[in-house]
Amino acid sequence: MRSLVRAPIVLVLSTLLVAQGKPASPRHRPGTTSPSAHKLLSINITGTKRYTPEEVIAAIGLEIGQQVTEQNFKQASQKLGETGAFTEIAYSYSYSSAGTKLEIQLADSDQLIPVYFDNLVWFSDQELREGLRQHVPLFKNRLPVGGHLADELADRLNTMLSERRVAGHVHYLRFSDSPEGPIQSFLYSVDGTDITIRNVDFPGASPSQLPILDDVAKKEIAEGEYLRSKLAAIAKVALRPIYLKQGYLKVAFGDAQPELVSTLPKQTIVDVKLPVEEGRQYKVDQIVWTGNTVFPADKLRPLIHLDINQPPNAVQLEDDFHAVEQLYGSRGYLKARVTSQPEFNDSDSTVAYTLQVKEGDLYRLGEVDIEGLDEKAALRLREDWKLREGEPYDSSYPQRFFKDAAADMPASARWNMKVDESLNNKDKTVDVTLRFSPQ
Repeated sequence: MRSLVRAPIVLVLSTLLVAQGKPASPRHRPGTTSPSAHKLLSINITGTKRYTPEEVIAAIGLEIGQQVTEQNFKQASQKLGETGAFTEIAYSYSYSSAGTKLEIQLADSDQLIPVYFDNLVWFSDQELREGLRQHVPLFKNRLPVGGHLADELADRLNTMLSERRVAGHVHYLRFSDSPEGPIQSFLYSVDGTDITIRNVDFPGASPSQLPILDDVAKKEIAEGEYLRSKLAAIAKVALRPIYLKQGYLKVAFGDAQPELVSTLPKQTIVDVKLPVEEGRQYKVDQIVWTGNTVFPADKLRPLIHLDINQPPNAVQLEDDFHAVEQLYGSRGYLKARVTSQPEFNDSDSTVAYTLQVKEGDLYRLGEVDIEGLDEKAALRLREDWKLREGEPYDSSYPQRFFKDAAADMPASARWNMKVDESLNNKDKTVDVTLRFSPQ
């Protein structure tokens, strides 16, 4: 005989609710047959592409040969639903005098996000993965946004710390780019114990780069707190630019690897390896402009510090793009943006740059308001303001105006000026407010 039960899953915010399927009728239950029919003969898992049958079976806690009833199947279905790893769960069972066969059909959730471990320095990455998978079989370096697997992971990590006699408690954070944006990752870390960095090495770095890297490490890393996320930020902001300035355009830093030096109940000291793949040092082969109609290439080219047959300074290039955008802003193109499309030729270690300009719309001056001065001084400054309503707006003009009009400012104090530009995207105008305050 066979009975089928479907357990649909509903996601509401981060809470997983499992709607129980309709129970089988009494005549379909193994309980109405011989006692041997209660013996679980097999479990067949279908539908999931992410997990193996063994992983799902381990998660539900049923074992071949145990005595089962339909209540066991309901509980197994609910366990899977509460993990958040599946969007649909259905089970059916058939039985005979030999025993019961269970089938579970699943549909994987696509809302899984990566998991990062910030400062669990007492375990290698492999030890963490293996230790967690043994007790949380559905963990594969990613977790569902909803469900209880994130809590199970924290509980298991706390047990692992206790087994190593480490004082501290594991907690996790859900990270998002914005308060209302989707959750993008889980970050697990330990508090209650100090983890201090003694030394930093850079495997893969060439001898010519090591002195510069070591100097940054002494200032930014050594004797500081170990957090893999912090080291990744330092690598991005302080270490990677060292290479980008020299034309190593594909440089990449790996995850920090801690090595235990000493462990006390409340303090741990580590040495850190921060691996680097330097890649090739490229030289500029060609520079091409596209999208520029307001300014010819020979007007823009002096603002770009790229020299043919020389390594490009990719950090300087970002500043150069800003200078080009400011030039466009002086003609009223306030939303002009410049991007680069490098094309690499690894056979001769060269790079050809296509510099693409998106000029955007022309904005004209709207209203001008002056705040913070008495009426007489404000009137004088209005007369000094030469940019007229309806003319193309010059974003560089307010600062020049402040310098030129300094003689007409009240002599009772030194003044600061703040410029607020309000863009009206519908009629393409800019309203300007000049706010003056005494120093």
